[in-house]
Amino acid sequence: MADWAHLSATDLAEALRTGAISSVALTDYYIERIERLDPSINVVVVRTFEEARRAAKAADEALASGRSLGPLHGIPMTIKESYVLSDTPTTWGLEAYRNNVSKDDGLIVSRFKAAGAHFLGKTNVPVNLADFQSYNPIYGVSKNPWNPGRTPGGSSGGSAAALAAGFSALEAGSDIGGSIRNPAHFCGVYGHKPTFGLVPMQGHALVDGMPEGDLSVCGPLARSAEDLRLALSIMAGPSDRPAVGWQLQLPRAAKRSLADYKVAIWATDALAPVANDIEQLALGVGAALERAGAIVSYEARPSFDAAAAHENYQTLLNAAMSLGMDDAAAERIEHRVAGLASDDASREAIVMRAAVMSHRDWLRANIQREALRRAWDEFFRDWDLVICPQMATTAFEHDHRPLSQRTLEVNAQARPYFEQLFWAGLAINAYLPSTVFPVGLAGDGLPVGLQAIGAPFQDDQTISFAQQFAEAHGGFLPPPAYASDAN
Repeated sequence: MADWAHLSATDLAEALRTGAISSVALTDYYIERIERLDPSINVVVVRTFEEARRAAKAADEALASGRSLGPLHGIPMTIKESYVLSDTPTTWGLEAYRNNVSKDDGLIVSRFKAAGAHFLGKTNVPVNLADFQSYNPIYGVSKNPWNPGRTPGGSSGGSAAALAAGFSALEAGSDIGGSIRNPAHFCGVYGHKPTFGLVPMQGHALVDGMPEGDLSVCGPLARSAEDLRLALSIMAGPSDRPAVGWQLQLPRAAKRSLADYKVAIWATDALAPVANDIEQLALGVGAALERAGAIVSYEARPSFDAAAAHENYQTLLNAAMSLGMDDAAAERIEHRVAGLASDDASREAIVMRAAVMSHRDWLRANIQREALRRAWDEFFRDWDLVICPQMATTAFEHDHRPLSQRTLEVNAQARPYFEQLFWAGLAINAYLPSTVFPVGLAGDGLPVGLQAIGAPFQDDQTISFAQQFAEAHGGFLPPPAYASDAN
């Protein structure tokens, strides 16, 4: 095996099982790449190399004695900084939590370890996990391995960049506004936002004992769709309290080829226009599916008003994002939003909004959301998937101005920075699964990923579609500067 950097975790696990490579050699290989190459992009910001070497040695010894540690036996991985990994800080990029170190692993970290994986460290995030970029006062700025002048995305930006650069075999992130899917798109890897509630959020928190919140999910990032499926099988399932009474049994994908699918292509929208290159790639996926024999529509949509649906998502996102703010902080940010120029400013700045919401108001918004969910249910009686963009552009240049001053250039026109939440919100607000899969490069040479959104709990179907599309048309491509061991 020549270059190990960009093999899938599934292939690496098989190589470890057969003795083609050792866990110690693979772990040292990744460590060497991180030490040599990461200074130029700054994505693996917390390092646990000695612990990883000890775990790798134990994995090799277990294999020699005929014991299997699980499906990820001996696999080195990294994980988003927001997860709780013993003896490491969990800060969410917030200076006040610089020394927030737990003695114990969180639930998802424990599940990966129980499956045989071990951790090289943790990857960078934006402040409070609330940006399409990944920089903070503790760890600095992370860069995109395709172009260091561009962002790797956020909030799981370090996660996606580490995979693309070949620093790690597998990753896990979280998503409330595209935070798994946006970095996957920007860095050319795979990311899966699970059906809401599928993966427990325990162990992904600044403080212990937080209840499950609304909208936010934990999920995997990887270099292949097969790895997404494997990682999701490890992450998913009830935590201790509900496990007393119920178990998870996700349906397996029934579609055996691309010809079996009925797909709606939602290539752009007046509410959040996308770059011509991305629109054309989405249309190209539709054409490729038609050639394969699939049933494809470019007009089919769920029966709700998209603007009203987006407003509902923003309202509920506002409530979720303001959870940790006191009333004074919420009022200050609300005044900032109110002072922006246009009536649409609240839409575009929803992440920075923190208006205090009454429980009655939330209940009313939740009732409106339930109507949207029923509309999606009706839609998925006729259609298997929606294929649509994740963001309007490829990875954009670093922009650390105040949020209210930022814009994105889409087809030579300045668009509001947070307008792109429209695409993330389609799946988030209705609790739907969404898999981002790479579909090629745009004219600027940067990767593009599209979403495959499916019906609730049809996670295996969205992942299987991404796998089948890769088999027919290609999948992950390494960034040229990190493409081999020579780099």
